Amino acid sequence: MPSVKVRAGEPIDKALRALKKKLDKEGIMKSAKAHRFYDKPSVKSRAKSKAAQKYKKTKPRSYTM
Repeated sequence: MPSVKVRAGEPIDKALRALKKKLDKEGIMKSAKAHRFYDKPSVKSRAKSKAAQKYKKTKPRSYTM
Protein backbone atom coordinates (compact mmCIF):
# COMPACT_ATOMS: atom_id res chain seq x y z
CA MET A 1 0.00 0.00 0.00
CA PRO A 2 1.65 3.25 -1.06
CA SER A 3 1.77 6.04 1.47
CA VAL A 4 2.97 9.62 1.55
CA LYS A 5 4.24 11.36 4.66
CA VAL A 6 2.97 14.90 5.04
CA ARG A 7 5.41 17.27 6.71
CA ALA A 8 4.28 20.02 9.05
CA GLY A 9 3.20 23.06 7.08
CA GLU A 10 3.13 21.19 3.75
CA PRO A 11 0.04 21.84 1.64
CA ILE A 12 -2.35 18.92 1.22
CA ASP A 13 -2.39 19.49 -2.56
CA LYS A 14 1.31 18.65 -2.77
CA ALA A 15 0.83 15.45 -0.77
CA LEU A 16 -2.14 14.41 -2.94
CA ARG A 17 -0.08 15.00 -6.09
CA ALA A 18 2.73 12.83 -4.68
CA LEU A 19 0.27 10.06 -3.79
CA LYS A 20 -1.29 10.15 -7.25
CA LYS A 21 2.16 9.89 -8.82
CA LYS A 22 2.96 6.83 -6.68
CA LEU A 23 -0.35 5.17 -7.59
CA ASP A 24 0.27 5.75 -11.30
CA LYS A 25 3.82 4.43 -11.07
CA GLU A 26 2.68 1.21 -9.39
CA GLY A 27 -0.26 0.77 -11.76
CA ILE A 28 -2.88 0.52 -9.03
CA MET A 29 -5.42 2.82 -10.67
CA LYS A 30 -4.99 1.13 -14.05
CA SER A 31 -5.68 -2.30 -12.57
CA ALA A 32 -8.67 -0.97 -10.61
CA LYS A 33 -10.18 0.44 -13.81
CA ALA A 34 -9.54 -2.86 -15.59
CA HIS A 35 -11.40 -4.81 -12.90
CA ARG A 36 -14.32 -2.39 -12.68
CA PHE A 37 -16.37 -4.33 -15.26
CA TYR A 38 -16.22 -7.85 -16.67
CA ASP A 39 -14.76 -8.16 -20.15
CA LYS A 40 -15.44 -11.21 -22.23
CA PRO A 41 -12.31 -13.10 -23.34
CA SER A 42 -12.96 -12.14 -26.96
CA VAL A 43 -13.03 -8.44 -26.03
CA LYS A 44 -9.82 -8.81 -24.02
CA SER A 45 -7.98 -10.49 -26.89
CA ARG A 46 -9.23 -7.85 -29.36
CA ALA A 47 -7.97 -5.06 -27.09
CA LYS A 48 -4.65 -6.82 -26.60
CA SER A 49 -4.23 -7.19 -30.37
CA LYS A 50 -5.09 -3.53 -30.93
CA ALA A 51 -2.56 -2.45 -28.29
CA ALA A 52 0.12 -4.61 -29.92
CA GLN A 53 -0.56 -3.01 -33.31
CA LYS A 54 -0.37 0.46 -31.77
CA TYR A 55 2.93 -0.41 -30.08
CA LYS A 56 4.34 -1.85 -33.27
CA LYS A 57 3.40 1.31 -35.16
CA THR A 58 5.01 3.69 -32.64
CA LYS A 59 8.02 1.57 -31.69
CA PRO A 60 11.23 3.02 -33.13
CA ARG A 61 12.98 0.75 -35.55
CA SER A 62 16.65 0.05 -35.06
CA TYR A 63 18.69 -0.36 -38.18
CA THR A 64 22.10 -1.95 -38.04
CA MET A 65 24.66 -1.40 -40.71
